[in-house]
Amino acid sequence: MNANDPFVLGGVSLSSRLFIGTGKYGADSLIPAVAEASGSQVITVAMRRVDKPTSQKDGAAPGQTSQNILTHIPGHMRLLPNTSGARNAEEAVRLARLARAAGCGDWIKIEVISDTRHLLPDGYETAKATEVLAKEGFTVLPYINPDLYVARACVEAGAAAVMPLGAPIGTNRGLRTKEMIAILIEELDLPVIVDAGIGRPSQACEAMEMGAAACLVNTAIASANDPVAMARAFGEAVRAGRNAWLSGPGFVRGMAAGAEASSPLTGFLR
Repeated sequence: MNANDPFVLGGVSLSSRLFIGTGKYGADSLIPAVAEASGSQVITVAMRRVDKPTSQKDGAAPGQTSQNILTHIPGHMRLLPNTSGARNAEEAVRLARLARAAGCGDWIKIEVISDTRHLLPDGYETAKATEVLAKEGFTVLPYINPDLYVARACVEAGAAAVMPLGAPIGTNRGLRTKEMIAILIEELDLPVIVDAGIGRPSQACEAMEMGAAACLVNTAIASANDPVAMARAFGEAVRAGRNAWLSGPGFVRGMAAGAEASSPLTGFLR
């Protein structure tokens, strides 16, 4: 990323605008290599996957630990615990507090989903949880449908950024909500981080070209034939998209206006 273009979120300056996840990998042992290849500094993890070490009282052998996803996350990365599995604001708040108590820090991605088929977030409950946790000092990043009214409610509730979906979670279908995300980028003063549904590096690049502050990508990397190479591709695409947005893309000429030569067409045949 451009050293003169840091992404400041929750008082933290980030050089990478790609966030990654920890789910769906064939083996959690891939996560360190994926993190390095992507250049990402932020990684999200579901609280239900964070286990405490077992003790001999639990019948475990000395030194034995349970399967804890945190053991695979590089120490330099900032944890973004998420409240996946929460069905209402109360459950999301409880999971956020558990994350803080477990030493995962004060950043939290709010996911409140009671729709088990389409997995669409509940905007009303998400805004409620955001308000409670923002007052408790969390850096709250709510996962939402790209609805301007929901986004504004989350902003008013104290969100540090909003995370609208590009397509239903886990689908790799791309920026199906592009026009709605563009409205959020235009209307909100907070960063807009596109989350869910991005399936190709080109789609992440497009989101960044639109002015998104960052992208969170999990399934597209984890489900690739080569997750490490795909993570690298996403890192490059996010950088390219951000640089394109900073450079100010040129105007789009309408079809009715015809084409326009990039060099003069006169004076070269005499």
